[in-house]
Amino acid sequence: MSTQMIVLNGGSSSGKTGIARCLKAVLPQPWISLGVDDLVDALPPGLLESGSGIAFGSGGEVEVGEGFRKIEVAWMAGVAAMARAGARIVFDDVFLGGAASQERTRTQLAGLEVLWVGVRCAPEIAAGREIARGDRVGGMAALQATAVHEGVVYDLEVDTGTTESIDCARVIAAHVS
Repeated sequence: MSTQMIVLNGGSSSGKTGIARCLKAVLPQPWISLGVDDLVDALPPGLLESGSGIAFGSGGEVEVGEGFRKIEVAWMAGVAAMARAGARIVFDDVFLGGAASQERTRTQLAGLEVLWVGVRCAPEIAAGREIARGDRVGGMAALQATAVHEGVVYDLEVDTGTTESIDCARVIAAHVS
């Protein structure tokens, strides 16, 4: 069976979105990219900055509640259904709960051929990117840089602090069957 999904896990500002763009350019078949930021952007106002939804602390902390988790389950079921229907998907995520987050995702993607990719970047590099972006809560990148990888098992890891996104994409593409 050929690869149906590529899951990119890394902290905020680690370079996942850039890699996803490059993957769509270098992979021979058509791939679409989706990610947790798309889900957050689609949330109703009642689930933003609320105890039930998702809230961002002043130091970069991210808290998710039951309302967010319910929608996240439905979202992932939809993403998995798209892959099962034949869409090839690059999925850009942030495993805030490390191994527990991967297990939730793995359960949703059961039966699919998934390439699990860790996207690493030194905390100080991610923090610099975060400042340059200007669209993230300060401190988020540094907090997430290593925490999102705790206990997570990958098929492949790349480091955007030492390697350009296009070169990371080429390394990943070489592992796509």
